[in-house]
Amino acid sequence: MEKVKTFKYVDYLWDENTAAALGDDQVALFLYRSNILGADLRITNYGGGNTSCKTLEKDPLTNEEVEVMWVKGSGGDIGTLTRKGIAGLYTERLRNLKNVYQGLEDEDRMVGLFNHCIFDLDSKAPSIDTPLHGLLPFKHIDHLHPDALIAVAAAKDSEAITKEIWGDTMGWVPWQRPGFDLGLQLEKCLNDNPGIRGIVLGSHGLFTWGDTSYESYINSLEVIEMASEYIAKKIEENGQVFGGQKVESLPSEERKNKAAQLMPLLRGLASSENRMVGHFTDSDVVLEYINSNDLERLAPLGTSCPDHFLRTKIQPLVLTLDKNEDLSDSKAILDKLNPLFEQYRQEYKEYYETCKHPNSPAMRDPNPVIIIYPGVGMFSFSKDKQTTRVANEFYVNAINVMRGAEAISEYTSLPRQEAFDIEYWLLEEAKLQRMPKEKPLSRKIAVVTGAGGGIGQAIADKMVQEGAVVVFTDLNQEAIESVTAKYSKDQAVAVTCDVTSEEAIANAFKEAVLAFGGVDIIVHSAGLAISKSLEDTTIKDWDLLENVLVKGQFLMAKNGVEIIKKQGLGGDIVNIASKNGLVAGPNNVAYGTAKAAQQHMTRLLAAELASDKIRVNVVNPDGVIVGSKIWEGSWAEGRAKANGISVEELPAFYAKRNLLNEIILPEDIANGVFACIAILDKSTGNIINVDGGMANAFPR
Repeated sequence: MEKVKTFKYVDYLWDENTAAALGDDQVALFLYRSNILGADLRITNYGGGNTSCKTLEKDPLTNEEVEVMWVKGSGGDIGTLTRKGIAGLYTERLRNLKNVYQGLEDEDRMVGLFNHCIFDLDSKAPSIDTPLHGLLPFKHIDHLHPDALIAVAAAKDSEAITKEIWGDTMGWVPWQRPGFDLGLQLEKCLNDNPGIRGIVLGSHGLFTWGDTSYESYINSLEVIEMASEYIAKKIEENGQVFGGQKVESLPSEERKNKAAQLMPLLRGLASSENRMVGHFTDSDVVLEYINSNDLERLAPLGTSCPDHFLRTKIQPLVLTLDKNEDLSDSKAILDKLNPLFEQYRQEYKEYYETCKHPNSPAMRDPNPVIIIYPGVGMFSFSKDKQTTRVANEFYVNAINVMRGAEAISEYTSLPRQEAFDIEYWLLEEAKLQRMPKEKPLSRKIAVVTGAGGGIGQAIADKMVQEGAVVVFTDLNQEAIESVTAKYSKDQAVAVTCDVTSEEAIANAFKEAVLAFGGVDIIVHSAGLAISKSLEDTTIKDWDLLENVLVKGQFLMAKNGVEIIKKQGLGGDIVNIASKNGLVAGPNNVAYGTAKAAQQHMTRLLAAELASDKIRVNVVNPDGVIVGSKIWEGSWAEGRAKANGISVEELPAFYAKRNLLNEIILPEDIANGVFACIAILDKSTGNIINVDGGMANAFPR
């Protein structure tokens, strides 16, 4: 096959130097091919598709050469696939399963038999698609879900269109649920059409192959390119897509403002059974679809590719709100949204009741995953940021499929029963049951001030480690970008925020909502310390401490509580104060007063917000010298002077003066915050001292 290196509709990423460095290691080349195919979301989305290769290996039992198939394991992602994520099976044993296969009712049993074909004892569990690769003879095989190919596969006259695009060089098989029998259908298609370069799976995707990893890669790209070019020409001939524009989009900034106002309300409704994390997109692809005349016809049809609707649910919820709707009155908007959600849940329940089998798993959460707001954008809600972002990406793929299929002829979705049988397949349920237990703060969204270093960073890190998605905020942009660099955008984002500025705090919460859908946890850790006598304390000192510690805490609570109340899910506020708010000492009038104000404001808010299930607590550190930014400045000199010791003696002094004789670290304060949120879930208005035990700071 001629080596084509320029493509218009897909990216060519094969690097000859990288491939050459892998030598003749066919498994390494197969993994390399997989990763670059998975890098293009137009070719296959996260977790979608699978790839394989076949090699000759020495059988450890016979010392004879045997053919082994290496294939992506269950639940993997080809874009990030490594050796640990693949399964190695004896090809002959896999093919011999044809002798015991008893038909479509036998599919689930066959998956268990794949384990009897394992060659590599370190294999990942083989996926349901394993026989689709094993029953074909080719050395390297790609099973992909390219938008352009699924558009062909989901078109009303898919088989005829396949013939029109590729002539006799491509096979076609009608829709069938993945499994052993589909592998037999692929084998039959190849036997009936020798010499073909690939097979289109109706409503599903694409199989292509080659004798080498490179040939398989190029074959896949060429086939995708031909479908993409065909669709592009059809769109050009038609002059429009999706029946043309019905709604004009709001300007970009207005769209984001609307989304920020609406997302907490949507999140609360979508979390009626399980708390969800959100995602928002207003890309050109999305806007073209959601603003079109055909939205009302196409959206209820649902998606076609199983990989799509397993993550997006069978269809989205389309909001009937006007794009210019005044969203400031939350109650009035909820009155409009509630019936839409109730209708969606009822329709999902009817779908379940109509299609279920006697052994079907119990009905899952009936709330929508994808929510469309014409003129504004598209929202998604799921258990964590990665899952909801991927669901959003999959629906974008579905939009591209509908766009292409409508340009070609007419889009068709899977029948509801077929969709149900995939969604509630016992094998899918077993996969869900094998998922790791969620962490204590999973599904929670936290905003932490002062997270650029010291105690604030330790708290924010702890939140991420325990499963929350976290907005790190700090006045120092470089600092928060540095401390969040170790996390993905699905775990944490950095937002510059001056806690003395109402505008900056409002913006930080807006960014939190746009990133994750709302807020559940607010930790005010931003701070500084000034140790001076009454005579030496200036108005500037006083105002700075009051603004950062007290006003900042007030503004964080005021802005954050507005969002928490919209969600109706309750929440947590934890304020980082100090032992100095309880203990009177010299050279501490401004700092001690501000810390005492933080503590009493916490009690006042606890009393006021309890009816909304918002718990407000204080964590009091003391003597956190190691890792604390406060001790990098004049505060250390002031405390040393107040205690009659040198700065160098401070760490030992503070470690020895508490009852437990313990050094207090930022991580200890983070544990105190975690306890307030995840363990002491029926406590509010409390002060938790994390100081090793200071008798004069005992609050009671």
